[in-house]
Parts: sequence; C-alpha cells; structure tokens
Amino acid sequence: MKVDVVVLTKNSEETLALCLDSVYKNVPVSRLIVVDGYSTDQTLGIVKKFNQRFHNVVLLREKGTRGRARQRAIEAITTEWFMFVDSDVVLCHNWFEKAKTLMKDNVGAIWGIEIWSVLKHITVLKLFKRVTMKIFGKRGGTHDLLVRHKAVKDIQIPSNLHVYEDAYIKSWIDGKNLEVIPTYEPHCIHYRPAIVWTMRKSISLMANELQFAIRCPQLMLSYAFYTLIVLYHSLLRNIKPNG
Repeated sequence: MKVDVVVLTKNSEETLALCLDSVYKNVPVSRLIVVDGYSTDQTLGIVKKFNQRFHNVVLLREKGTRGRARQRAIEAITTEWFMFVDSDVVLCHNWFEKAKTLMKDNVGAIWGIEIWSVLKHITVLKLFKRVTMKIFGKRGGTHDLLVRHKAVKDIQIPSNLHVYEDAYIKSWIDGKNLEVIPTYEPHCIHYRPAIVWTMRKSISLMANELQFAIRCPQLMLSYAFYTLIVLYHSLLRNIKPNG
C-alpha cells in the first residue's frame, strides 16, 4: 500500500531535507506532492534533488493561504489514504507501520503527536504530551496526519484560512461521522525554524494561538503552558554569554 504525501513549503531550506528524508524512510510514498509558496531560498533545489533520487515528486506553486494550498493538494490526491507532513518535522522510525494498526473502516484520519525538539526534561515532556493531546481534540493538527481520501475529497477549505485550516479539516472529518485518532505512537519531532525562537516571532506565534484558546476557554491553561515553553526557550536563545 502506497500513499501520496503532501508537504507545504515556503523558504523551508533549514529543515526540509531532514523532513523529506524521514518521509521516504518511514512512509511508502506513491507521490510526494510539494505545494510551494514561491520560496526564494534553496527549498526548490532540495525538492529537485529528492525528485532526482525518487522520481515521484509533483511540484505545485501557490501564492495564497495555507488553506488554499491544502485544498489544491487534496484535489491532486490519487491514493486511498494520503498524508500531510509539515516541512519542519521529522517522522519517527516506522511511522506508517505503526499507523497501519489504526486504519479501521470507521477512521477518517490518524495524527501522530508532535514533540517539540527543544523539550529535554522528562517531566516537562510528559506534561507537554498530555496538553498537546488535549489541544488536538479541539484544534486538530496537520504535522503528521494520515487521512482517508474519501473523508475529505469533497471538502472546500475556505481560501482565507491561513491558520486554523487544520481545525477546519478535523471538523469536516468529524462531520462525516469518522474518527480522527490522535496517538502517542507514531509521532513526529517538530524542529521549529530558528526564527520562531526570536522574542518577536514567539510573541506573535503565541498571540495567534491564544486567539483559538479564547474561542475554547477550556484550553486557556493548555495554551498558557505552551506560551511559557516558547518564551523560556526564546529567552535562552537570545541571552548572549558574557564576554
């Protein structure tokens, strides 16, 4: 069984090669569908190299939102199941083999938990996993999402959605009376680009996420925990050593 794999890119050179290497090692790829937002760095060069190795890359260009990019990708799918994989994640060993055990008739999608690469303390990591599962239950996620094509083949993601398009996809599948299963295994490691850990970008990122928390007050404490992690690691990266 092979699956199409969708990766959205825009100036993703920092993590893309690691991401795609993990995809080809851990997923039976029918076609790699890259939807690129007109990158100006080495992203397309990396994509070209993988096509030279595997000869199954489809490149689409999209200037619009992530919602529009995901919609175009879904319209290009030809396999019974397909995957969304973020360009800054690395899939765990045997990702697809682990997910196969959950591919039941009543399942519309399977999401492997994302683990931020900066998390090293075991207690913080355990709490992070519990919080992340809680957030996914309301918000969804496309970091490493295996999707039954028929569950979304008629979806029309609002073209103005640049964020929360993942929530829209989850809600759509829920509306089909199909399960969206979050799981601790398989999982992915989320290597957020260095720019995320600048103070300005961190504040912008969490302000955006807190907008969703306002709609779901039960998630406010969960997002507050996320905010503390982001601000802590941003401070660590921006403190210059003495001398």
